[in-house]
Amino acid sequence: MSLTNAERQQFNEEGYVVKSGVFSTEALQPIQDALGEIVDIEARRLQSEGALEDIYPDEPFGNRLGRIRKSNLDAAIEITRGVMGSGGGGFSGASMFGMLTHRPLLSCVESLIGPTIIGASAYRIRPKLPEWERGEVPWHQDSGYFLPHCDKHLLVTCWIPLVDSTRHNGCLYVMPKVHRQGVYQHYTGGHGGFLEIPSDEFPDTGPIPMEMRAGDVLFLTNLTPHASFENHSEQVRWSVDLRYQNAEAPNNTDEGPESYTPERETVTMACYPPEADFVLRNPDHPEQEVRNPEEFRKIRERYQGAGAHHPGRGWTRLEDKDI
Repeated sequence: MSLTNAERQQFNEEGYVVKSGVFSTEALQPIQDALGEIVDIEARRLQSEGALEDIYPDEPFGNRLGRIRKSNLDAAIEITRGVMGSGGGGFSGASMFGMLTHRPLLSCVESLIGPTIIGASAYRIRPKLPEWERGEVPWHQDSGYFLPHCDKHLLVTCWIPLVDSTRHNGCLYVMPKVHRQGVYQHYTGGHGGFLEIPSDEFPDTGPIPMEMRAGDVLFLTNLTPHASFENHSEQVRWSVDLRYQNAEAPNNTDEGPESYTPERETVTMACYPPEADFVLRNPDHPEQEVRNPEEFRKIRERYQGAGAHHPGRGWTRLEDKDI
């Protein structure tokens, strides 16, 4: 599986494209099982502490956390934090490595960036709880979080729903055709604490809802504005977003977190210094490739909590926008 010429053309012209059926039902099962196990462990812990009465053990993956949220929002939020870990990318189990290295997905990514593929630890697990403010992510570009010297490079985001994604349960929206205008002004302290581009800061070309089936993949450029809004259903909208780049984009595959200090020249840094990058495909140097889940886990954990310096982009706080 790879992207067709027409799909690549849409990606280049519109800033996004959806490929159906990249992950089969069977291919999604390991990550669903792993995340479901974390929900189970956290729910049983809260039950044992007297903080949660019913943990709905017989409910399937797509329903269980939603049932818990309906009966106890605080418990559901705590479980969600246990799933997401640090920043949303704390889980580094074998099933996540399986998603990152899923051959049909990497073949599609290769269609966009070439045969050498660098994976990024800046992936995110997103269990969007019903009627939860933190689950809404305002308009932003991924480059708003990356260092500015990376703006000229293509960093591909792959957004993958683990359950069917609709407008009702909070699907992603994209703003097409504005990705060639560079990085827009972002503000810190936006909705839910995220970076935010206020809607009057970029041209409204008509946001498009990405209603998708579980296992479809939305490919985005790092300059494509996107957002997701409130989940009005009774189920959790589960999704994962993964990121890839080629070797020409700055990365830290051969560096440790201790090398990222305030004294270091910003232009020598990886695009997102706090988290590890790793080689997934390199035809010229296959010995560099990360090929097993344990090696992947060790690379990621080396960066977790290490405090690698990230100088940021100096965005203004939203509350100071009109001052």
